Amino acid sequence: MEDTLVKSKKEGRVAKAIESQTAKLPSDLFLWTALTAMGVGLTLKILGRRHDALFVGQWAAPFLILGLYNKLVKVEGHDKQDRQP
Repeated sequence: MEDTLVKSKKEGRVAKAIESQTAKLPSDLFLWTALTAMGVGLTLKILGRRHDALFVGQWAAPFLILGLYNKLVKVEGHDKQDRQP
């Protein structure tokens, strides 16, 4: 029954298009981007640009979430289902 539920859940065209493009990106790209955002935020903080530091530093969390989404798509996304016979 569980297999029937999985097979009945198909991705939409937009989701497939986004996933096919994001699957081409290496997963560690998002990690390095998040670390860069934290580093730039720290640098701005040291330079006394507090508001800019907070703005840039808060980008780290969305980049890490995007990296998780990217990894999940590669492991459990539609491309896994498309490869199965």
